[in-house]
Amino acid sequence: MQIHEPVVWPRSAKTIQSKPLAPRLDRLEGKTVAFLWDYLFRGDEIWGIVKAELGARHAGMRFVDHEVFGSTHGEDEHRVLADLPARLRENRVDAVISGMGC
Repeated sequence: MQIHEPVVWPRSAKTIQSKPLAPRLDRLEGKTVAFLWDYLFRGDEIWGIVKAELGARHAGMRFVDHEVFGSTHGEDEHRVLADLPARLRENRVDAVISGMGC
């Protein structure tokens, strides 16, 4: 005699519809890149390296540091994320690198 145990799926039901990704930039020269960070695990160190490497490879790149936006994690995260579209427009950001700690 076989006993059948109930199966539980670990993912919840979808609550939002997926949206298509924004198109990729055709080039990085002259573009403005912002860094978002949750203020955890070494993002401040990594961002300095990323800026140096991208800046050396792509002429005229401009960078907007994470301090302009605030932490994407913690007590102010809802405000930071709500303000993000306007802040990106204000700083004329073309692309974002979002760093998260572990």
